[in-house]
Amino acid sequence: MIALEETVDLPKMEPMSHGRTDLRKRKPKQLAVINVNCTGCSGSPVCVAYCPVEACMFWIPDEDNPPFGRIEVDKSTCIGCAKCTSKGPDGTFLDGCPWDAIEMVSIEEWEGERGVDLPAVPNRPVSAWTSVPREYV
Repeated sequence: MIALEETVDLPKMEPMSHGRTDLRKRKPKQLAVINVNCTGCSGSPVCVAYCPVEACMFWIPDEDNPPFGRIEVDKSTCIGCAKCTSKGPDGTFLDGCPWDAIEMVSIEEWEGERGVDLPAVPNRPVSAWTSVPREYV
């Protein structure tokens, strides 16, 4: 497992989700994972508006191609609600991501692939949610 002391924090930029800070009370069964289809909706991402968690979804600029960028998810605050996705039960269409760029992945699978053990509840004070350890993205 990766030790937090060895990590470098990634600053969270706007647009960023705004909501509650007390929703994650235990590890969720699944996490929102952004795939290569993410376009960042040209700076006005649809998914961010649906996220009910403060600073869970945030903008990452594309350093090689400004002003473009993409959205990322802080896996230590994600509650696995899937409100940001466009796929509901049995493939029904929802209002989330219009580009099918968000996949819901089993938390065990995500942690196992990265060698990261996510905290059950956020392990940083809310005042520190303006950045995220890189291994939680």
